[in-house]
Amino acid sequence: MKKVFIADNDIAWETPEPGIRRKVMAHDDRLMLVKVEFRKGAIGALHEHHHSQISHVESGVFEITIGGEKKVLRAGDAYYIPPHMIHGALCLEDGVLIDVFSPHREDFVK
Repeated sequence: MKKVFIADNDIAWETPEPGIRRKVMAHDDRLMLVKVEFRKGAIGALHEHHHSQISHVESGVFEITIGGEKKVLRAGDAYYIPPHMIHGALCLEDGVLIDVFSPHREDFVK
């Protein structure tokens, strides 16, 4: 059975790219919540995947690219990425994104 209560301090950070750390907070086969911390200047390279994604800007400032369109988003903003849409992020000010994926990202689970 999956945990139903998750303590942030119980989960170790991973470093997928320079200036970026992430934690898979919770997931099942259909849904995943990931916390991603960026340092100013860090780049989430352009990529695509078959998952639907919704992200919330918890803190910081990010230039988000989705399908060739760029927009600067700040704390409290959110965005949606349909499956197979090319997207990426440039961190303009240290911050945290909260990502939700459906189905879960198989490549994030060890």
